[in-house]
Amino acid sequence: MQNEMTETKTAPKPENLLLNLLFNVAVPTIVLTKFSTDKWLGPLWGLVFALVFPIGYGLYDFAARKKANTLSILGFVSVLLSGGMGLFKADGFWFAVKDAVLPTCIGAFVLISMRTKTPLLREMIFNDQIVDVPRVEAALTERGQTAAFEALMRRSSVWLAVSFIASAPVNFALARYILRSPPGTPEFNAELGRMHLIVWPVIVVPSMIALMLIFWKLLGGLAQLSGLTTDEILKAEPKAKT
Repeated sequence: MQNEMTETKTAPKPENLLLNLLFNVAVPTIVLTKFSTDKWLGPLWGLVFALVFPIGYGLYDFAARKKANTLSILGFVSVLLSGGMGLFKADGFWFAVKDAVLPTCIGAFVLISMRTKTPLLREMIFNDQIVDVPRVEAALTERGQTAAFEALMRRSSVWLAVSFIASAPVNFALARYILRSPPGTPEFNAELGRMHLIVWPVIVVPSMIALMLIFWKLLGGLAQLSGLTTDEILKAEPKAKT
């Protein structure tokens, strides 16, 4: 009993995906597109204010979970690039380049992380918050399927990287189609806001569907290799004490 209580105290807090997306994506986008005009904050303070959200959430999440928040880092870079280009009145072409480069970099990061001790896909899915890791690893070792599992993780990582990289030309084409007004004008800011709004149904939702398909494919392969059921693989919610 005491060991269980100690484990519960030291276990990292699960990440709040809704807050993650809100502070790293939604709010900075609204600030940059709606409140960075001279009528409100202006371009410079709009950029500074937008950067506060991914930085603040990243520091909060690091203090709570003792792990760097990848989405906060990406959100910071994206906001910095968008705001910086807005300050210098960059042409819509460069916004399109930025929107194509970012998912390409994420895909490349997924592939590069496969060479490290902590591949990104393993961090995202095969962790103690989602999977009963000790049970699964013991079952894989007992059945002599550890090497096959590593091969499954590599294939899944490649598919995850491909899903990001494949969205790059779509991002570029979408930005080039929407951003047509001269930079620094209210029309351009309105187009930028429209682009960020359209990105969700056109790009983000398909990417989330691809991620879920990869997850279920990985889960099915893991069940086959380990001989465990899905319920045995997934981490059970701790029962409330009465």
